[in-house]
Amino acid sequence: MSDILIAEDEPAILDPLRFILEHAGWCVESVTDGEAVLASIRRARPRLLLLDIMLPRLSGLEVLRILRDDPHLADISVLVLTARGQKQDRKMALDLRADGFITKPFDNDELLEEVSRLLSKDRAP
Repeated sequence: MSDILIAEDEPAILDPLRFILEHAGWCVESVTDGEAVLASIRRARPRLLLLDIMLPRLSGLEVLRILRDDPHLADISVLVLTARGQKQDRKMALDLRADGFITKPFDNDELLEEVSRLLSKDRAP
């Protein structure tokens, strides 16, 4: 089981994200499209999904909707990470019960703080 699944189709974002999170000690997997997110979650059951909104095949919002509608997957923490930082995008993600929302470009410390918060929430009784 991995700690974090990153769903990001842009290598210039994915590679630094992976580096930052692995350097912090987490086990990380990654996928580059929305359909692969669902397959990977069902296979590996990550504790946290770092989800880009703009993904090929299925958008991040579609993925989030599917996860939250599935009683077996609804408890996975989801941190939306996107360049689309308008209020409407944030509202849509939070309406779909995203656990957090960070806009790109992101601050490394802010990202690590939010990931730590969500992963420690996952361990709470």
